[in-house]
Amino acid sequence: SRAAGLAITKALSKEFAADNILVNTICIGKIKSGQHERRYTKDGISADDYYAKLGKDIPLKRAGESQEVANVITFLASDAASYVTGTSINLDGGISGVL
Repeated sequence: SRAAGLAITKALSKEFAADNILVNTICIGKIKSGQHERRYTKDGISADDYYAKLGKDIPLKRAGESQEVANVITFLASDAASYVTGTSINLDGGISGVL
């Protein structure tokens, strides 16, 4: 479950902090992918129509792009995130109801 994953992230971040190992979680939302496109185009819905419909429920009004996920991963792997550990980043366009 999501809660279990977040708890493991927090526990591991504390366990490995002394070794300067950072542990974080990215909780992704609806991201454009070939997986979605294959599934919905098979049902006669175009990918553009599917993503437009999907975006209506997302506060940013669109699905995310894979490059946006890569950007967050790149940040977390960089020296700029050297003090970030035990954190969960919701990469979901604002749809998550959790704090």
